[in-house]
Amino acid sequence: MVEQLPTYLPATPKGIMQLLARYQIETSGKHCVVIGRSNIVGTPISILLSRNTNPGNCTVTLTHSRTTNLKEICLQADIIIAAIGVPYFVTADMVKEGAVIIDVGMTRVEAPELKSGFRLAGDVDFKNVAEKCSYITPVPGGVGPMTIMGLLQNTLLSAQRSIYPAHVKQ
Repeated sequence: MVEQLPTYLPATPKGIMQLLARYQIETSGKHCVVIGRSNIVGTPISILLSRNTNPGNCTVTLTHSRTTNLKEICLQADIIIAAIGVPYFVTADMVKEGAVIIDVGMTRVEAPELKSGFRLAGDVDFKNVAEKCSYITPVPGGVGPMTIMGLLQNTLLSAQRSIYPAHVKQ
């Protein structure tokens, strides 16, 4: 992936890139802060968004739970991608007006008022952050379906390569 050789992209970052493209979110020259450095989401999306592509051409800051001054760094971001796995980690005081927020997190939290006893929560305090941003993905229903799309595209590409290996390009 780093050397830009033909490969299968991780499904969630692939879905995020597709989401940015389909909603025509301007990324060129923007500052993107990725919160979370995992090998399957944080690191790959930071690489994809820093490439000379569209979407892409971002200045990317890859952060994590131990990043000093994380709030100040996030306040500089035009785009925040939260993939840290901590419910409601990103709060309204961390987000500047008009920012684009992509919430990758999905954690079960207790909800005794519900029959199941739990609800799904993202890494972003959606209720309070949504008022400040230009775009925000919900949890559930935001990045999750785009991850499934990425998995299906990778599956199709793999099948095409096995049937017609000389004819398929990524």
